Amino acid sequence: MVVPIGRGAADNPANRFLPILVEADYEQMEFDDDFRSELERPRTIYFDDTSRTIISENDSPDVPFQYSLNPYRGCLHGCSYCYARPSHEYLGFSAGLDFETMILVKRNAASLFRDWLTRSKYKCQAVMLSGVTDCYQPVERKLQITRQCIEVACEARQPISIITKNSLITRDIDLLRELADQGLCRAAISINSLDQSLTKRLEPACTAPAGRVEAISRLSSAGIPVHAMIAPIIPGINDHEIPAVLKEVSEAGAKSASFIMIRLPLTVETVFLDWLKRHHPTHAAKVESRLRAVREGKLNQSEFGLRMRGTGPIADQISALFNLHRKRCGLTETLPALRTDLFRPPRTSGGQQHLF
Repeated sequence: MVVPIGRGAADNPANRFLPILVEADYEQMEFDDDFRSELERPRTIYFDDTSRTIISENDSPDVPFQYSLNPYRGCLHGCSYCYARPSHEYLGFSAGLDFETMILVKRNAASLFRDWLTRSKYKCQAVMLSGVTDCYQPVERKLQITRQCIEVACEARQPISIITKNSLITRDIDLLRELADQGLCRAAISINSLDQSLTKRLEPACTAPAGRVEAISRLSSAGIPVHAMIAPIIPGINDHEIPAVLKEVSEAGAKSASFIMIRLPLTVETVFLDWLKRHHPTHAAKVESRLRAVREGKLNQSEFGLRMRGTGPIADQISALFNLHRKRCGLTETLPALRTDLFRPPRTSGGQQHLF
């Protein structure tokens, strides 16, 4: 098998919704160097997403927001552990390489967001960008869809939260500062290791750890409240780094922190275990054993209240270690609630202004 360079997944596991399974057979192409080169460096293809809505509603008690806005489906970051991978199967793609090479783009996201905010029945609540795939993945640098959505939020004085692992968020500090000055914005930066040799394999197209720490510093200096998301914690891979990561983000200006235990729902299990065997062959079995130890012998728990933290002695030790160093680093602050009383309906996508 030819392993792609710079990708989190090595191939495309079967889509659980499709009745036909395609099995690649490249034996006759063994000496075709051009073909093998294409397999080693698969190109990313972008498709226009023609969705008529842009806001998703969440009712999970484990997730601290009701509404989220996702400008992209699929993600070039290629994180091998990404819980969003199975969502690509609903589109007829695979949760493996397809997830990071076949990306859908919602070019009209800002217009759809604008119209959602102008509904007569709308009662202002905070909206999370993104909640599923990263709203600051690399193509955002060119398309600026996330920035356009933030501009709508500024016009409407609509409170927003943002979570990302890409330092591209600092491009929009001008808009985020405008919102933060009114109590309408906060940001969460996801970082789970300071070891770039690990993150280059685990999160191949993400900003390096030092860049994420710098992003925390720049956002904090601009007056934007920053939460550090230490996620995911992978027992046997990065749990030992918890004290160092918390110290670094605290010194950079983060005000609070939390962690999430790795989750392996559905096809994510296949992708991650393959990654583990390719990059950590000598102790893959040990890591898998620890993953099962925090999931009651399984590799995933879907129950609310358990799926984000895990159970058992190892999970308890990780939680105790995290809480101890979070307290030592002064990261126990609760970020202020976002204001909703300043909201004013924006212009509609057709340009119509509201009289009242």
